[in-house]
Amino acid sequence: MTRPARGILFVLLAAWAVLPLLLLVVLSMGRTWFFPDLFPTSWTAESWRLLIGGRLGEALRNSMLLAVPTGLVAALLAWPVGRTLATAGRVQRHVGAALAFLPVAVPPVALATGLHWSFLRLGLGGTFTGVLLAHVVPATAYASLFLLGVFVDWDERPEAEARTLGATPAQVRLLVTLPLLRRPLLEAWLLGFLVSWAQLPLTLLVGGGLVPTLPLEVFAMMQAGQDRFAATGALLLSLPPLLAIAAVRLGAGRTDAVPV
Repeated sequence: MTRPARGILFVLLAAWAVLPLLLLVVLSMGRTWFFPDLFPTSWTAESWRLLIGGRLGEALRNSMLLAVPTGLVAALLAWPVGRTLATAGRVQRHVGAALAFLPVAVPPVALATGLHWSFLRLGLGGTFTGVLLAHVVPATAYASLFLLGVFVDWDERPEAEARTLGATPAQVRLLVTLPLLRRPLLEAWLLGFLVSWAQLPLTLLVGGGLVPTLPLEVFAMMQAGQDRFAATGALLLSLPPLLAIAAVRLGAGRTDAVPV
């Protein structure tokens, strides 16, 4: 491919990625915008002011309060699951990986329906705790497969040396394994965070509409024709994934390549 063609392709890809976000920015601040006007005829920051004390603010807080612990619990649960699968035989590993990924492979509505029925029996339907536990299920599935890939190439020699020097199993996990897993666990937490952050079916069915989150509010505002507020919520939903991509790219750029 020639250099001019690569330049044109890059511009097209950049426009494809950036223009929808710019449209959301304009839509979130446009008070009146009618065809065939290219831009809104008047502007307002009303939708952004709702982040303090309004519906969007409450939904944003709930989404954060769900996503942060969901990522943490998913990473901690996925740690032993990923390591166990990595040390299992080939057949057991494939079967275990398939079972671990099953909550993600099934349709989200089917998973949400099953969890909703189960949590109603446990008295957790329509509660914040029930929604949190429901988010942990698919988040753990993603994190388990991620950490499986980490442990497949895991070097056990530092742990073996620590045991040889008299370290207890708890000391090995705390002083050797955990520092080596710091970045993979952080990435697993981030993966679980993003799974919870954008979760809609589980929140809607398990929460019964009683636990407002950002995806639910955006969906409701779209249905109500409140485009300006929905655009603001959509921008807020887009922010963590964009920051995650930037962080992963920055981390990859700082990682030295070691020739094998």
